[in-house]
Amino acid sequence: MEDLIKKAVNNFLNLDKNKPIRIITHNDCDGLTSGAIISKALIRGKWKFVINAVKQLDEATVINIFKESYETFIFTDLGSGYLRFIKKHLKDKKVFIFDHHELDDYSTENFNENIVHVNPKIINENDYSYVSGAGVVYMFVKNLNKENINLAYLALTGALGDVQDLNKGINKVILEDAVKSKKIEIKKGLKLFGYQSRAIHKVLQYSTDPFIPGISGNEDGALKFINEIGIEYFNGKEYRKLTDLNKEEMQKLIAGIIIKRIGFEKEPEDVIGDLYTLKDEEDGSIIKDAREFSTVLNCCGKLDAFGIGIGLCFGNKNIKSRAEDLLKNYRLEIIKGLNHFYNNRESFVKDGYIFFNARDNINDNIISTLATILSKNNEFSNMIIICSVYRNNEIKISARVGGNLDVDLREILTKIVSDNGIVGGHKMACGGLINRDKEDIFMERIFNVIDNMEIKQRQVL
Repeated sequence: MEDLIKKAVNNFLNLDKNKPIRIITHNDCDGLTSGAIISKALIRGKWKFVINAVKQLDEATVINIFKESYETFIFTDLGSGYLRFIKKHLKDKKVFIFDHHELDDYSTENFNENIVHVNPKIINENDYSYVSGAGVVYMFVKNLNKENINLAYLALTGALGDVQDLNKGINKVILEDAVKSKKIEIKKGLKLFGYQSRAIHKVLQYSTDPFIPGISGNEDGALKFINEIGIEYFNGKEYRKLTDLNKEEMQKLIAGIIIKRIGFEKEPEDVIGDLYTLKDEEDGSIIKDAREFSTVLNCCGKLDAFGIGIGLCFGNKNIKSRAEDLLKNYRLEIIKGLNHFYNNRESFVKDGYIFFNARDNINDNIISTLATILSKNNEFSNMIIICSVYRNNEIKISARVGGNLDVDLREILTKIVSDNGIVGGHKMACGGLINRDKEDIFMERIFNVIDNMEIKQRQVL
């Protein structure tokens, strides 16, 4: 991908700094960190710009964007799947696309010279954990100015938000840069949200990934669990945090959680692992831990709080309390959704796949998060997971792969949605929209397409 990056840098350096640049980024964690990285780099280089986030691109959105008077546009963590719209409506605009999603109708023969496109798929790199959208942007700004190495921690956060392996591909380089620039510290610990900032029982109550049966969403259950394993959660003055536990207490907590989750997830690696701490962030902050930071940013994106998400990436301390309030409601919605799934699992778990048809029983903003959480459950390894929910007059769809199942979800979802909606995303994680009046067709095709697949034979051994 080095040649693509060099081409982008050379083209970018020829831009007129007196003319503002229009940036459009995706609204999830990877997109928000992508937008923050390019914004910080442009500020450092004294470029002028305007930025906003969108949930998705379609032709109408592209048309509206290019009605604006800017000469240069930058797409981060999106754009590759909508090249036909961009090429059709761009004409005399200069466009930079930094993305890692699937390509749409890419052809070097008919590709406009005014479009500079950086995406690992162009060089046939299809490993999902090779690099995130934020990672692509980071590699560009790092080559633009070596001082931008101090932005690697944001790219790392974007990769965590996209549930990528940080020890593979370019992500490994980014992790090394984040540590080298003294922005990230790595240590082993319990992978629970709120490690730094919340009381132990609140951490357990609001835990969604991992989901702890009888404890997640249940404060009384969390307090009872802590008492049962012999840990004091109050020191006489205040509630204790996970950071207050000694080694023996932590071992008790980890063992207790693993036992509680037997039948849900069988591997302790889903409970304990590497923690990536932001060294510049104060202790107790909701974004001290990079995984927690990624969760907060995903929450901001899902709840249309783009400004709060970008502000957090810029270190705005005044909006952290607003982000915490958003996050509390977001996690409660996730717990509600998980409880709805597990309370009705017989209706949703099929032979070789899951079709979680939530209809109007959960918040439509969390459907992709629920799909991701279910995909991590070892009980559902090597299964296709399709979740759907009503959103106004549409059905929102999110699809994930559990375990090491070798299937192309984007291809499968395209067959299901066909000409009745839109599909975007990756081979192992994608989504779509379809009109609600096509619901019967959608459901029929799910069963027809997946039932006709020999799923069990596609497992990677």
